Amino acid sequence: QVHLMESGGGSVQAGGSLRLSCGASGSIFSINAMGWYRQAPGKQRELVALISSGGRTTYADSVKGRFDITISRDNVVKVASLQMNSLKSEDTAVYFCNAVQTHYTYWGQGTQVTVSS
Repeated sequence: QVHLMESGGGSVQAGGSLRLSCGASGSIFSINAMGWYRQAPGKQRELVALISSGGRTTYADSVKGRFDITISRDNVVKVASLQMNSLKSEDTAVYFCNAVQTHYTYWGQGTQVTVSS
């Protein structure tokens, strides 16, 4: 069992920065990867960034060069952070964290990011 707790998000003007964090607790040693997805109104949920436990990263083309995902871990909590720079109005969405195990994926409750132009 994995519990995810998201923090960060909020409102910012275009060109600004925000940092999202997702803390995973519980069976963290079985997590293979953690990621951030987003869903804008009327659109499907899409991948933003993903990082494996080994540090390999994957980014959506729309955020490459602007967003940076990192992962850290101690014996109790694994944290995936998403640094978002040069934000655009099209980055406005609810951002969801996930934690991927071999046979199951856990999801956070989501955090709103609003970018005003």
